[in-house]
Amino acid sequence: MKSPVSDLAPSDGEEGSDRTPLLQRAPRAETAPVCCSARYNLAFLSFFGFFVLYSLRVNLSVALVDMVDSNTTAKDNRTSYECAEHSAPIKVLRNQTGKKYQWDAETQGWILGSFFYGYIITQIPGGYVASRSGGKLLLGFGILGTAVFTLFTPLAADFGFGALVALRALEGLGEGVTFPAMHAMWSSWAPPLERSKLLSISYAGAQLGTVVSLPLSGVICYYMNWTYVFYFFGLVGIIWFILWICLVSDTPETHKTITPYEKEYILSSLKNQLSSQKSVPWIPMLKSLPLWAIVVAHFSYNWTFYTLLTLLPTYMKEVLRFNIQENGFLSAVPYLGCWLCMILSGQAADNLRARWNFSTLWVRRVFSLIGMIGPAIFLVAAGFIGCDYSLAVAFLTISTTLGGFCSSGFSINHLDIAPSYAGILLGITNTFATIPGMIGPIIARSLTPENTIGEWQTVFCIAAAINVFGAIFFTLFAKASQPIFAFEWEDQVGGTKQQLIWTPPQGFKNSPAIFGEALASDLNSFHPEEYGCWLLQYVDDLLLAAETKEKCWKGTKALLQLLMEAGSRVSKKAQICKEEGKHLPLPPTKLKVIDTNDFDHNS
Repeated sequence: MKSPVSDLAPSDGEEGSDRTPLLQRAPRAETAPVCCSARYNLAFLSFFGFFVLYSLRVNLSVALVDMVDSNTTAKDNRTSYECAEHSAPIKVLRNQTGKKYQWDAETQGWILGSFFYGYIITQIPGGYVASRSGGKLLLGFGILGTAVFTLFTPLAADFGFGALVALRALEGLGEGVTFPAMHAMWSSWAPPLERSKLLSISYAGAQLGTVVSLPLSGVICYYMNWTYVFYFFGLVGIIWFILWICLVSDTPETHKTITPYEKEYILSSLKNQLSSQKSVPWIPMLKSLPLWAIVVAHFSYNWTFYTLLTLLPTYMKEVLRFNIQENGFLSAVPYLGCWLCMILSGQAADNLRARWNFSTLWVRRVFSLIGMIGPAIFLVAAGFIGCDYSLAVAFLTISTTLGGFCSSGFSINHLDIAPSYAGILLGITNTFATIPGMIGPIIARSLTPENTIGEWQTVFCIAAAINVFGAIFFTLFAKASQPIFAFEWEDQVGGTKQQLIWTPPQGFKNSPAIFGEALASDLNSFHPEEYGCWLLQYVDDLLLAAETKEKCWKGTKALLQLLMEAGSRVSKKAQICKEEGKHLPLPPTKLKVIDTNDFDHNS
């Protein structure tokens, strides 16, 4: 007889339905130590890699303020400002010899957006190559190429507007492969219950790079000239590349210094999530609503993010009237908050899942809501606060800080729904999410020809509205388990392979038998006779029977407690689904069958 208990299944995340799996995965090795571990060494090296990456990306935002002749545009020739200047004029130092260019507001918008015209091209190819060949070299050479091109920025500016736009587009080509490559590497390195921590550490480097690059660029412009901004950060990128190539490996199997214990821990935690597929199921991917939920959320979040990333120094100078040195420091403050939030939210997300048994889907949705609705509210508030410098900076800081929650929300949902294709999925979503970087600065600058408070209110309100839409869409359609296109079936006799068109009940790639063996191993230490019960296992199904409801209740609680202590995820609901059973050697009126999918083990 087959029990109605049909979903005792391992899953890293839940669908958010009433059929919540009880077991997360096959028995896994104990967590390997964090200190001096290869996976955390990778996290910190990638942290500094993204630190360099964003330093190379955002330094132009500050340098451009110093590169442009202040008497060029009509807005700079106006005789009055809405906000009073609150600092003494800067005394021009003798060694400020950087050349000035006559670029109007629209031209500046094109320069700031040109990076993303290259960036969008290499997203999907980068994810595809990384999924097949590994991400180490791809990420390393992507940052190296950007660093080398950055060294030639002053020369390109001298050649003219077109040359600078072309150079920035080439830098974008290099950076476009980096995030998909990193996602592909983490699909082989990050144990499921450490994903939020490891990825938040890695990508937090981007925020810290912004925090350091903006004020440091302002200091360099103030005491030297803007050309040294590009020379300095270009050299830092080359130094990082050397360390990356020497110390990092694509997978735990190829790492030279990883301990056998840590290698076993990582591989055992991922063995049922990754497949060896080479073909990519493009059509099922494009039909996947959960994937489009990530696309919409990523696009919406990046509209606000790139608007502030590229234009915040301009807003600080033209509206709030900060000088170049103050501008760099104050523009960096919001990203310091975002960096801290990314680190802390990653820890919180994994703790909620591992210790408090919150579903992966719940964590991804709630963190995305906080990281998108919160910034929208404070961004609008910053626009309507007027010339109150303190509150304006405070609201912009809070807005950007709260965005850090998204690093444990939609940003890593790719690894939840299809870890084998994580790099490709990020390439797809980041392709769409790059569009705001291409058109956002141009639209924003076209809406702010006079840099009035009212014009910037419009810019901030548009960004906030897009953020809110993305948050709602993701909440409605996001998923946290592997969809059908994440699996592959191989005929062991004929050697043929094909994509599955359904998801195995347990979320495993190969066979329910894998789960059955793992479950049987866990059940060896359970003795139902101690509770006056009988226990029958058929692969992934369990039937718990007893002569009385009280005995069955007691046995069920003991069984679920054992499974939970073994590292399984236990549902919070249960109910008696049948009062009577047949074809068993028990009195029909005495048999009680419990659906453990709905058992509240805390009650």
